[in-house]
Amino acid sequence: MKPELLHFGSYTVYGYGFAIFLGVLFAYLHFWWNRKSIGISDDQISTLILLCGLSVFIGGKLFFYLENPAMYLKNPAKMLDNIGDGFVFYGSFLLTILVLYFWFKYQKLSFWSMMDEVGIAGAFVHAFGKIGCYLAGCCYGLVCNKNIGIVFTYPNCRARPLNMPLYPVQLWDAAIVFTAIALMYWKRKNKDFGGQLFFIYAIFYGIGRVVTEEFRGDVSRGFLFNGSLSHSQFIGILVILSSLLGYYWLGAKKSKSTAEVN
Repeated sequence: MKPELLHFGSYTVYGYGFAIFLGVLFAYLHFWWNRKSIGISDDQISTLILLCGLSVFIGGKLFFYLENPAMYLKNPAKMLDNIGDGFVFYGSFLLTILVLYFWFKYQKLSFWSMMDEVGIAGAFVHAFGKIGCYLAGCCYGLVCNKNIGIVFTYPNCRARPLNMPLYPVQLWDAAIVFTAIALMYWKRKNKDFGGQLFFIYAIFYGIGRVVTEEFRGDVSRGFLFNGSLSHSQFIGILVILSSLLGYYWLGAKKSKSTAEVN
């Protein structure tokens, strides 16, 4: 794969950035097309997209730095190296939830109902972002059989080693997220409680990520428990468990409320 997608004179369009742009576009369109049923204004949509973008950037970079904190504490200037790449999904995921919790409360919007819509919109950015990773060569897989692998040949891509078949982990992750989007849209019109779609996304992707991490080749991200789990696998397990608890708690709360009304 070639990281540069298109050239316009001296200007270069990179595949990763273009993929993120498509994800943000689909996220915006989801909110805009459904703004009446969601109960959100055009101005609120713009603010929401901006808040999510900032949270994704800051949270993703923060967790990336925490994968090797000693190095960055010793040489803080390195934090500015490659500021446009090197992100951890779960850092973006967790900080975005925290920021949106306070913003939805301030806007007097139902947190869990809004998180269902954020789950769908955010999943678009996530899925297209994984395609961007494939185009850039980051989040690459281990060396594998040539019949199932993809080969990166351009020296300026991030995949290593070059000219060897690698597991297409990025495309696997993208497929997992697109499947989660399909599930959320299928359940959207007849969901059982607010927050259900969001937790479907979190649980579905969390399980998939724990599995695909076993095939990742960028081992510099760091491991825990004597190499038994990567940072992302550990966080993924925590997200799965907390999401299962949240799913059960909100479902039970809704059932209790329905029973009291009847």
